[in-house]
Amino acid sequence: MESNRRQTGPSTVADPENGETGKVVIQVDDDLAAEIDPAGMAGAVEAVLLAEGEPDSEVTVVVTSDEVVAELNLHYRGVEGPTDVLSFAARESAPGFVSAPEVGSYLGDVLVALPFVRRQAEALGRDVDDELRLLVVHGTLHLLGYDHADPDEEAEMWARQDAILTTLK
Repeated sequence: MESNRRQTGPSTVADPENGETGKVVIQVDDDLAAEIDPAGMAGAVEAVLLAEGEPDSEVTVVVTSDEVVAELNLHYRGVEGPTDVLSFAARESAPGFVSAPEVGSYLGDVLVALPFVRRQAEALGRDVDDELRLLVVHGTLHLLGYDHADPDEEAEMWARQDAILTTLK
């Protein structure tokens, strides 16, 4: 599961071109870095934070392999195989995680399996960058407490997701 990962943000001097905003950290496995738009992903996360009244919150997005996400999916959700996106909220307790009051403005981590996303985008006839933005919006909404376990929750989450994605076009 070891890989080399490039990181952008946060710092006092933001570099939006590399996804560095001071509030959003984008980490990308080195072998995947040329395939993604970190600035677009960071902008999508920031759009969620602004829309949800959390403009000072911080989020880390990790773009990695199917294997890394599959291992985490099995360990934390008991589900075999990779998935497109996983969210690990810093503000809520979950099995295997200790929630600390000093997390302050840190919401948590959003992990994206880029190979899975590539296949998913192709199957749905979507652009990979559009699919990545959708997934980081989705994952960030999870960090803020949205879920889709029942039809009412799903309708609310999808409506927020669609409204935020509309602002990105």
